[in-house]
Amino acid sequence: MVKNLNKLHRRDALGEIESPAQSMASAARLQAKELRRVELLIARPNAIDRAIFAPAYLIWTFGMLSNLVFAKWDALSRGWYHLYAIIGAQILCVLLKQWFVDFRTYFTHQPCAQLRAATHCKVTAADYTGAKEVVAVQRRTLEDQISETSFEFRKQRFCWNEELGHFEKLRFPTQETFGEYSKKSGHGTDTRVAAALEKWGNNVFEVPLPEFKDLLMEQLLAPFFVFQVFSVGLWCLDDYMYYSVFTLGMLVMFECTTVFQRMRNLRELRSLQTPKQALFVHRCGKWDKVPGDALVPGDVVSIGRPSGASADTRVVPADMLLLAGTCIVEEAVLTGESTPQWKTPVGAPADPSAAASGAAAAAGEVEGDEVAESVGVDPKTHLNIKRDRALVLFGGTKVLQHTPDATARLRTPDGGCLAVVLRTGFETAQGRLMRMILFSTQRVTANNWEVGLFILFLLVFAIAASAYFLYHTLQDPERDRFKIYLHCTMIITAVVPPELPMELSMAVNASLLALSRKAVFCTEPFRIPIAGKVEVCCFDKTGTLTSDNMVLEGVIPPAGGPLLKDVSTLSAGIVRVLAACQSLITLDGQLVGDPLEKVAFQSTGWSQSEGKLVAPKQGSGQRTTLTILRRFHFSSSLKRMSCVVKVEDPAATEIEHWVIAKGAPEVILERLEDPPANYEELYKSFAAQGARVIALAQKRVPKEESSAMELKNASHQLVMITGDAALTACHAAASMGITDRPTLILSHTGVAVPPTDNSSALKAPLEPDSHYHWQTPDEKTTLPLSLDRRQVLELAAEWDLCISGDGLQHLQQQRSEAFFIPLAQVFARTAPEQKELILQTLREKAGMTTLMCGDGTNDVGALKAAHVGIALLAPREQKPPEAGSAPAAEASTSAPAGDAGARGGAAGRGNQLAVRGRGRGRKGELTTAGRGTNGAIVPSGAPGDKAAAAKPPGKMGKGAEMLEKYKKTGKPISPQMQRMADALDAMDSGNDGQVPMLKPGDASMASPFTAKAAGIMPCTDIIRQGRATLVTTLQMFKILGLICLQTAYSLSVQYLQGIKMGDLQLTIMAFSSAGLFFVISNAKPVAHLSPQRPHPTIFCAYTFLSILGQFAMHTFFLVFCYNSALAIMPKDEAQEPDGDFTPNLVNSVCWLVSFAVQLCTFAVNYQGEPFNISLQRNRPLFRTVQYGGLLYILLTLDLIPGLASWFSLVPVPHPLASQMVLLGAVDGILCFTWERMLRNLLPALRPPIKGYMAHLKELGRTPETTGLLEPGITSQPLDLDKLE
Repeated sequence: MVKNLNKLHRRDALGEIESPAQSMASAARLQAKELRRVELLIARPNAIDRAIFAPAYLIWTFGMLSNLVFAKWDALSRGWYHLYAIIGAQILCVLLKQWFVDFRTYFTHQPCAQLRAATHCKVTAADYTGAKEVVAVQRRTLEDQISETSFEFRKQRFCWNEELGHFEKLRFPTQETFGEYSKKSGHGTDTRVAAALEKWGNNVFEVPLPEFKDLLMEQLLAPFFVFQVFSVGLWCLDDYMYYSVFTLGMLVMFECTTVFQRMRNLRELRSLQTPKQALFVHRCGKWDKVPGDALVPGDVVSIGRPSGASADTRVVPADMLLLAGTCIVEEAVLTGESTPQWKTPVGAPADPSAAASGAAAAAGEVEGDEVAESVGVDPKTHLNIKRDRALVLFGGTKVLQHTPDATARLRTPDGGCLAVVLRTGFETAQGRLMRMILFSTQRVTANNWEVGLFILFLLVFAIAASAYFLYHTLQDPERDRFKIYLHCTMIITAVVPPELPMELSMAVNASLLALSRKAVFCTEPFRIPIAGKVEVCCFDKTGTLTSDNMVLEGVIPPAGGPLLKDVSTLSAGIVRVLAACQSLITLDGQLVGDPLEKVAFQSTGWSQSEGKLVAPKQGSGQRTTLTILRRFHFSSSLKRMSCVVKVEDPAATEIEHWVIAKGAPEVILERLEDPPANYEELYKSFAAQGARVIALAQKRVPKEESSAMELKNASHQLVMITGDAALTACHAAASMGITDRPTLILSHTGVAVPPTDNSSALKAPLEPDSHYHWQTPDEKTTLPLSLDRRQVLELAAEWDLCISGDGLQHLQQQRSEAFFIPLAQVFARTAPEQKELILQTLREKAGMTTLMCGDGTNDVGALKAAHVGIALLAPREQKPPEAGSAPAAEASTSAPAGDAGARGGAAGRGNQLAVRGRGRGRKGELTTAGRGTNGAIVPSGAPGDKAAAAKPPGKMGKGAEMLEKYKKTGKPISPQMQRMADALDAMDSGNDGQVPMLKPGDASMASPFTAKAAGIMPCTDIIRQGRATLVTTLQMFKILGLICLQTAYSLSVQYLQGIKMGDLQLTIMAFSSAGLFFVISNAKPVAHLSPQRPHPTIFCAYTFLSILGQFAMHTFFLVFCYNSALAIMPKDEAQEPDGDFTPNLVNSVCWLVSFAVQLCTFAVNYQGEPFNISLQRNRPLFRTVQYGGLLYILLTLDLIPGLASWFSLVPVPHPLASQMVLLGAVDGILCFTWERMLRNLLPALRPPIKGYMAHLKELGRTPETTGLLEPGITSQPLDLDKLE
């Protein structure tokens, strides 16, 4: 069954087979991208550890009996230490088996060369998808008498393919031809149904919910926790009970919190499972209603939205291929994108206009990715779900509307569409997302290898200190040997502080929470620090625009007066609101929408042209144009709607951005800074006459630097990768500042060659280089294509380069793409596979840290290939009225007169009120950052209402309810009460300081990061948060390193001299350290990115010089104060080396100095600007350091009598006390100066902002000759209207 398993030395296309050096007879062939390696095992009858330790216990028992018989009392007492050693070794063996799969496998299993004899297999998952596991090999005989050998790993089944001789993922019928699918009529017999059910299982998501004690035991047996418990035990043996209890309690509380969060996430994940609705299935030649969880692949079903007003929304229970009929579905649960998707059946065009699109594609008129799905399908073509997603209904998505096909081969009994089931359970698209969330096991921490190496660096000093202590204490025969060995062990274990795992997790958790508040969700938290190292940012681009309109009949201006029906007499601001805050669309050249809005819009004289609103000609013949960047749909609960618009007035000196709004007068009134005096009187008088009154408002948005400009100024190389034409891409890149020099386009000299996938590109006929050339957009300059390295670099140094898809295909054929790609700024007419190739080249061959920002549905390959992939998804808007409901206009006209403003576009008798004022916009309502489909960025409004934005519309939070009750008493509300109410609202919205669990609909399967916001602003947010996390992690390492070195010194040199800290003193130090670590881990990033970059790793000259320099200054401070105290302390107060703690002058001085050094370490090493907010703005940290310094002065100078005794201290004589205060200030100033000097002398290197700048030495140039003296700084203004 298994042949030549010991000769497998290659790598399959989708799975890794070990290299010859790693080859083992037990390794099985594998073809699955989810796994890296599978090793066959057979269980041992008896574990090896039993055979090792059982004889050890027998030998010890025999030895102890022998010593007892022969009265060897000294040997008998030493024998108990031997027993402790054996027990410790066995406990360590048990723990190693728990921690390391390889270690456990060695003791409990043995390699197996024959699959037929294997009982288990050790599975190694792909990178970042989980750790190794040992799983059982399962053998069964299916209904059709076919034997199956398989194993299950993370809810996926992998079966042995007898013909090909490898393990592969359980196959589903997803690669048949469209002709075969069209002929399917379901399973013909009950036997086939049972066979399919046995093979693929039930269509369910089984999410296990372990008990609390099981999860807690798993946490408590983790290596870090066990090591810290061991360290706590050592401190207990040294009579530090309070400190030990505090440390142990802190560790247990942290682990319990982690367990509670894991259980909460699992419960939420289980609750997210929508019940599988029953639907009609064609089995055994007839239609039967079958529960959704009983579906199996191959079933032919009837799918559609149930009819009737009370019918539930149809949720697709499994992945299905549409055979007949059309559907409109919402796929937000998978991609987060709430835009409805059109699904067409097999054999039909991909959309209603596909026939025309196919002809346009042939003529070269269809741009970019539109070509991929512009034609129908061939019956002989095999299904490719990635390519043919327009034909597939994915599990978990909602059917919004369906149209059955009356000519279908099988007529459905309920009028639904005909579909065939492809995948069920965890293999559906929703199941894979659920599995990704469930088994995302990557630790939320920094790089593990950096942690290990840094601990080894500290371990060198600890071993040296331990050896020094051991050497000198062994010279004294009176010293307690047990205490000597105990202190040596404590010195070594001090290099791993108890708070290390907590602090490393808190830094990333704080970033996860901060990003989730910005509607940015992350499925791979370890990538957040990587975002702080990004060097090149790639963006997709499209030029699609949306437009919406609203107009009113009669208006009363803010100054009052009669109702004006002639729009030409109104101010430009009122006309702007009338023309833009509306809901009309253009269909076949005609305005379609509410009739009243249509008439009102036409009365303004404005028109729609190329996605913009255009005003009538002015006296000079010029026109004002208005672009709707973002629309916030009308909400019946909020009673208002708003839009963000860009106004381009030829008479103005700059482009203006405005927020315009309409709504119920009483609602708009709350948001006006200066309402007209007769506002309420006017709208109430018109309402009393039965008219519908709508208030209008607007506010100008302050100008803000674009996100792309901010990224470029922050030392990032910007690259555009688009499917649009080269001329369009170059124009957009120039307007955005991606290109700031003349541009050359590499393209084919004749008819453009359509781009193909990467594998096909290498097989295509090779054309000569003369068929390609470099040409400027105006075609005035043409240069031949040369592959000579020097000539290409000279070209890139003088021009910005744009490479088209056909040009990239030619470079790939010439094996030159790895050299050209890093030199180009724009890539046009690229296929999705070419986008992925570009990112892979930049990442793997150019060695750059990459970021890709694009569409979560079209750019999946590129998003996954980047270090930091960000899927941009438009925020969910108010859903349109359900099919079959009354039109909006009819609904609003039937509303009572008192419901003023219930629908902005409706009117009663045409009487309207316009109120113009400056809004106090709330986040998420009037002035939220947003974009249209063109991606223009608009700054956000006033902060402080985040909790309200998180609440459902119309629902009042607990904090708001508290303030409302307090207002009724007539008492004023203080700022403290307002902050308390905001905190209550935040807690009520689920934002309780814990990282929210990712849910389907929040995260996209396309990339690690999903941004529920428009534009590229989330890119800057993620990079800022990534830099803050990276800096916080690095400064934590520095602080921990200094504390560990100081502790090693205290436990070695000072122990030799009989200096010992009190139990309460160590507890206070630990408590303050934990509090300070918590404060710095929650430091907020600065508002803007800086050109200065953080150091990407701990291992650099800056870090080590900073640690060693500060340690030397702190040690001098401590030694000087110790010697001064020792000189004036009476000899009879000296501490016995191994005696109990007794307060005296020396240990009091040493503790005070250690306390001052701890405060200084946190204050000096806090990074602050330009990555995090400054120390002064970080109020908790600043106050803690400030009050800690005040406490140090009070205790040292003994300004409050009796206070020192509370801290187990004795008063310090005044001459020495004054010196200690002065030296503490000098130590802080010197450390601060040393740290700032190193930051200025050894900054992090900035990557080149142009690809050719990495080859300046080869070109014989310097940065000064490039015109960029400050890397990353340009003065080119950016226009993000072209960027998405």
